[in-house]
Amino acid sequence: MSIARGYHTSSTLANGSVLVTGGNSGGNSFNSAELYNPSTGTWATTGNMSFARSSHIASILANGLVLVAGGLGNSGYLSNAELYNLSTGTWTTTGSMSIARYYHTASTLANGLVLVTGGTNSAGELNTAELYNTSTDTWATTGSMNVARHLHTASTLANGLVLIAGGLGSNGYLNTAELYNTSTGTWTTTGNMSTTRDYHTASTLANGLVLVTGGYNSAYLNSPELYNPSTGNWTTTRNMSAARLYHAASTLTNGLVLVAGGVGNSGHLNSAELYNPSTGTWTTTGNMSATRQYHTASILANGKVLVTGGLGSSGYLNSSELY
Repeated sequence: MSIARGYHTSSTLANGSVLVTGGNSGGNSFNSAELYNPSTGTWATTGNMSFARSSHIASILANGLVLVAGGLGNSGYLSNAELYNLSTGTWTTTGSMSIARYYHTASTLANGLVLVTGGTNSAGELNTAELYNTSTDTWATTGSMNVARHLHTASTLANGLVLIAGGLGSNGYLNTAELYNTSTGTWTTTGNMSTTRDYHTASTLANGLVLVTGGYNSAYLNSPELYNPSTGNWTTTRNMSAARLYHAASTLTNGLVLVAGGVGNSGHLNSAELYNPSTGTWTTTGNMSATRQYHTASILANGKVLVTGGLGSSGYLNSSELY
């Protein structure tokens, strides 16, 4: 990449390219964006965002545009949002969220709306949620979560509900989970995870279960667990070989889940491992060429995984690699 960065986003676009936006390298947030071309293996800069931001969200809309919202800017927390048009390589501002937030989540729903949940700002952790309407370019508040949280995960289930799990609340690390019903705009609590955690990952499996991995709760975690939407319960599964947070998780085309990098008890990690849902076991796989945390992982049309940027043992990275 042209710039070393972490806390950025990466999105695989309809034409197969990957859009990386924002982030920082330990100082000011960036407004720069760049595109990875899988055919040539090269990066090219594209239009700058209107606002510098890190720890924001990026969502691919049904119309092909990319919605970026919130995050931490160089003057504070952000509520503004903007849209990237791949055809023109430019950004246009759109309606702002009602509340500035970062470390929030975004989920593109089956009805085309984008659900943003939680996060934090100068007032502390948030339980509010809002919906972006691509037809009107406006946001509308929807039901609030039962628990204020940031550094949580959001997973869209096969039944259309959105599962929110874990994170950090005003009273500490959370093991609670709740479900958003798009039809009613309301939340209901569901089974608790066995372990409190933030900075974890959540991956939806082909069998409909959701795999949560790693994270932190005053200790680095190597424990994963599975959420079953049919029962609303969590069950533990085999531990990873390494405890890690700030890692990346990708559900591969063969159904396995690739977990890569992060930081653990021994410091920055370049290790990677694969979870097999059929056996409930982990196997180690090839190491990344660089240790990295705060990186992103994007699945390409050819099935490969592109890992970009992050913070390594020698500083922030502009390197990328393919699995």
